[in-house]
Amino acid sequence: MEEAEINRATHTANPGYAAFQIAKALTTAERHDDPATRERARERITAWASVLTGMMNGSLTVGSRTPVENTPGWVTLKVVTGGFATGQFLASGPLLDHERALLERLSAAAEAEPRRRLNAHFLTDDGLSELQALLVSGTYDVSVPEEGALLAVAWLALNNQAEVARRLLDDLAPYFDKLRFYPSPADRPFQAGARVFLQSVGQSIAALERVKPNQRVQAHKEAVEVWVPLYDRLVGLFIETVVGELPNLVAGPGAKSRAADGKYAIAGGWPCQHYAADWPARARDWLETCRQSRTSHTLSSMPHGARHSLAQLSAYLERCVQDPRALTGRDVGRIRLILARYIAKRGAPGSSRCDQARIIQRRAVSGPVFGDLAGVLVQRLKRYPEDGGLDEVTAVTQPVTAEEVPGAGMSAAVTVPPSLVTKVERSLVDSVDVLVARGIITSGETLARLLPQITSHLRAAGIADPSLRGLYAAVYRAFRRRRSLLLFDLQSQIRIEELPWVAAIETFRRNDMPAKELARQTLAEVAVLTLTSFPHAILPNKLLQELRALSRTADLDLPLVDEVAADIFMGRFSLKFRQAALQAAVLLKGTIYQTYYGIDYGDLDRLPERPSARRWWQFWRRAKDEQPSPDPFAAHCARRAGVLLGGWDPATNGMIIEQQQILTSQNLAALFIALGLTDKLRNQMDGLARTCFAWVCRRQQVFSKDRHAQLIMVKNTAYAWRQMVFFLALSPQDRIDHFLTWAEAHLDKQAPDFKARFSPALRGLKLAASGRSIDREATAEAGARRFLGWSTQKHWLLP
Repeated sequence: MEEAEINRATHTANPGYAAFQIAKALTTAERHDDPATRERARERITAWASVLTGMMNGSLTVGSRTPVENTPGWVTLKVVTGGFATGQFLASGPLLDHERALLERLSAAAEAEPRRRLNAHFLTDDGLSELQALLVSGTYDVSVPEEGALLAVAWLALNNQAEVARRLLDDLAPYFDKLRFYPSPADRPFQAGARVFLQSVGQSIAALERVKPNQRVQAHKEAVEVWVPLYDRLVGLFIETVVGELPNLVAGPGAKSRAADGKYAIAGGWPCQHYAADWPARARDWLETCRQSRTSHTLSSMPHGARHSLAQLSAYLERCVQDPRALTGRDVGRIRLILARYIAKRGAPGSSRCDQARIIQRRAVSGPVFGDLAGVLVQRLKRYPEDGGLDEVTAVTQPVTAEEVPGAGMSAAVTVPPSLVTKVERSLVDSVDVLVARGIITSGETLARLLPQITSHLRAAGIADPSLRGLYAAVYRAFRRRRSLLLFDLQSQIRIEELPWVAAIETFRRNDMPAKELARQTLAEVAVLTLTSFPHAILPNKLLQELRALSRTADLDLPLVDEVAADIFMGRFSLKFRQAALQAAVLLKGTIYQTYYGIDYGDLDRLPERPSARRWWQFWRRAKDEQPSPDPFAAHCARRAGVLLGGWDPATNGMIIEQQQILTSQNLAALFIALGLTDKLRNQMDGLARTCFAWVCRRQQVFSKDRHAQLIMVKNTAYAWRQMVFFLALSPQDRIDHFLTWAEAHLDKQAPDFKARFSPALRGLKLAASGRSIDREATAEAGARRFLGWSTQKHWLLP
């Protein structure tokens, strides 16, 4: 988040941040070359204008679980960057196609409140029957959670739960005029399971349709196919006017064409000496063809560039046609030089040498361009249902044939470029581990987007009725697409159980032991896959949401903690952070991790759970006669960081948060203990550590002029370093020794300046591996340093 988001003095969001976002979007909307990008920027302007207006008139309370005035928390809000609610509802807005079609069928197209009419329809006998049929068939889509509400009412009515249904309708009725509480029809039911896909076929089609031709490639293709033949004809016209041998360059010293004075040495006759009777007519015909081509072919610079021979010769030709005597001797000399250079390079037009060169050029630009190939893939994908994925992609990505791109001049099938194949592969349906191995899932954030496809049916597994189970899974997937709100005062995001229609059907869930075990197994598999695929990265907050959902289904009490933003940190951590730190102490006590980071777990044990004298909110009061009572765990982290708690400087807060991450191991210890990952990954620990070290070295050497980007790089590499130390902490001593030998050799292969700058970090790790404290012995050990990512001063790893 940007530092400007929070007004520190008033403990509220800063309207200036919204104004800044509007200004930034305005620049994009006015100046960007891509029309689609400009349109998206205009949409951002509208959204941020809603945020700013709501903040100024008081209808939006940023930082609250219910930021929109007179709106319950279960309503799905449109949320923009940073967690700011716009005041708009995602289940509202313009009527969708299926809504308009239903209004036509009901003869209610002119209804003043169309949504109220549609919601009311689904409470009639006919409407309830339609919903109940959808429940049985599963052929519906729930894009936002509200769209499942009346399906829940229909199920309750069908199962003799009229009173529960009536109470649910009491919650929904006030919003009948605004929100869609009914689903959209689908061609087929959603297939939940262990096989997932990153984006639907329809989304892949949209991505391919956005592929634009490369302007430079298009310009080159035009030059070869249009302007080069015209250039050859033009040279041929002037060659006809030469008396004697054709002009050619004479090689100078060292086989160069220029003499010592820098001028070209030319042999042969002179142009513009003889004109055939039909020459002027053919010249005028060429000039007319050139004028027409300039109008219809505008990509290449050949006919326009003042320094290009085509443009120069065409100007001389026009003067020749008007009056050959108007050419000066200097002009004729320039024409002679152009002809000599042309002939020296490829021979005269029509010669075998020139013809062969042109054949090679035409072959290089023949065949379909990127846009053509993308269009072929779009046509192939349209054979599949747009709302699903692809069981295999070879039928779509096989080479493109000449029949598929008529007129492209293809002599053989053309291989689809890797970048286009990647767009298609994003629709591949397979297991998560296969998608990771194929490079389709490239981060924990991407993995988090896919997990609801798996976890939805696990969360619904305790529901016996298949139609209700399908409904719960559909609502769950939609709920997981909600964007998180910016929240103050340790408030929690809205949970799915708080949706009234979900609460109404939760009572029909049974305590299902097989579902618990399956959820636990899935949780372990996801954790292992994430750690082994992206060992350098902390678990992103979005992924933690899915892991928490799995842990609840598995009946596991895991203290998983989110990454806290430094610019909105308010000096407190919830009790969950202290619990995570105590768990980490059990796992890491006596290891290289404790030694490297200088942790005294005894101090942690002695911390009180809560402030003893005052309630938490009193920490923020600034009355002169009151003394604040800070969170003990946060105060402990501040002491370890060597800074004061309670300031508003993001760098200071970052140092405190980093100490929290060190003490909790940022979820690693909690997962390893609860899921028994130490045994599962025992033989991979040093390999994971090596991956982290190599990533740190590589990422540290990515150059950026932007200071903010440099700070982010240091922070992320320090986090990766901490994960590396954690993996080493669970390795036997001989593996640690082997790792340090390997790391030293790997660092020796890096650029000398980086090696010199980064060596203190490795020296600090070696010191800790020998059981010695960095803090006490750093001065004696020639510059050993502890690698941390946050600092209030210039970081020692930055140039």
